[in-house]
Parts: sequence; structure tokens; C-alpha cells
Amino acid sequence: MKPDEKKNLMMTACRVRKGIIEATHSAKSGHPGGSLSAADLFTYLYFKEMNIRPDDPKWEGRDRFVLSKGHTAPGLYAALAERGFFPAEELKTLRHIGSRLQGHPNMNETPGVDMSTGSLGQGVSAAAGMALMAKHKGMDCRVYALLGDGEIQEGQPWEAFMLSHHYKLDNLCVVIDNNNLQIDGKIEDVMSPYPIPEKLKAFGFAVQEIDGHDFDQMEAAFAKARETKGVPTAIIMTTVKGKGVSYMEDQAGWHGKAPNDDEYAQAMAELDKKLKELEAM
Repeated sequence: MKPDEKKNLMMTACRVRKGIIEATHSAKSGHPGGSLSAADLFTYLYFKEMNIRPDDPKWEGRDRFVLSKGHTAPGLYAALAERGFFPAEELKTLRHIGSRLQGHPNMNETPGVDMSTGSLGQGVSAAAGMALMAKHKGMDCRVYALLGDGEIQEGQPWEAFMLSHHYKLDNLCVVIDNNNLQIDGKIEDVMSPYPIPEKLKAFGFAVQEIDGHDFDQMEAAFAKARETKGVPTAIIMTTVKGKGVSYMEDQAGWHGKAPNDDEYAQAMAELDKKLKELEAM
């Protein structure tokens, strides 16, 4: 990746993280930890990878994204706002009555949201259905789905994985955010899904493992996914829950808790400092 392009993505990801903090602080609720761990992925998908039109969110030929771990909607909303699907000021209305930005994505209300999600395990099934539909219609589009590593403790994703291989959905790319934490603690202590790569390979996926905060690795992984034919792709990305905000990093307690005024100020100061450092690069 060219240095300027990488710098721009890093700066955008920093602004996405600021949007996450802004939204959850304004709502006094929400899920910042997993939103922050996936902020770099949201940035890469919406600013580099996906073929989309912010001025025409329902364009039939667009690539689709399904946030299977729907509780991390603040991260998706922040990326959509940054990409121009709706004004960034709306992030302050997260979870408010009458807002288009509710606690989980709503495809009927929010521009840029392709599937309503929230019940863990179900989103990836919808993504597989979208990919199958695209195959039947001969559409040249791709479908992306993001799952949490705690989410794959559910049984339904594995049914979707089995279907995806059976129908040779090489237009489907499943991404697993492996930050190793869920609301009750470490995933291996709650119900271990490890080893994730080997299990997905057994289900017939082409599997890649990357650092989920490294844009160069993302670029290579998604390029390889586009070139893979006959089987679906799974990208397992190792991340840090709460990435970018020092006191939230690798802390399960920030799975579903909003920052108070002092914590908000500290988080925004840290992200502003990081943004200035990136600008000076």
C-alpha cells in the first residue's frame, strides 16, 4: 500500500474511533469495546474495499456488508457517517427516541445499512443468503460479514458456514473479530471456539489470519479473497478490544459500557493527539 493511502486510512480510522466515543457518550450506553476493535476494518471496507455509492445507498449493484455482531453498531455508524451516508452530527443521537441510529442496525431506517441485525449468530446467515441471491442473479457484487469471536459460540453461524461451502459462495467474505473478549471475560473461559482457523478450514473455507489493525495485511487478505474461486473466504483478524483508547484496551468491562464525562474527555484527547501525530507524518 502506498504510504499516503495508508496514512489517510489511519487518519480516517482515528476519526471513526472519535465517532464511536462521541456516539456512546451521547447515548450514555452502547458497546464501545468491540466497535473500537473493528474500527480499522470498518474503515478499510468503506473507504477502500467495497463498491458502494453513499449518494445511492440502495444501488442494486453495490457490495453488501452485514454486521453480524450487531451490538457494535456505533462503529458501523461512525464509518457510515465519515463516508457520507448521513451527517456526523447524527452520531450524537445514538439510541435516542426518533433517531435513525438505534442500538442495533436497522436496514429500514439507516442509510447504508444492508441488514437489520442484533440477535447474535443470525447476521451471517443473511449474508450467505445475499451471496447466494447474487449468484442466482448473475450479479457482480461481493458480500462481507463481520462476526465476533464470542458470537461463533452460537450454532447458527456454523450452519451458515456449511451452506456457504455447499453452494460455493466465493463472493462471500466472512471476517471474525478475534479480540478474545466477550461480555463475561475471555472467550476461552466462557466457551472456547479455538482453534478457529482449523474449524473453518474443515467447513471448506479458504482461511487467512491477519493483524486486524494492519492495513497492509488487510489489503493483501482482501485481494486474495477476491481471487479465490469455488469456496468462500474467512479472514480471522487478531485485534485489541477497545483499540485506540488506553483505558479501554483489552478490558472486558468496556464491552457494553459508555464513557462518562471524564472518560469521554480523556478518550477524545488521546484520539486527537493520535490524529495530530498522523497528520505530521
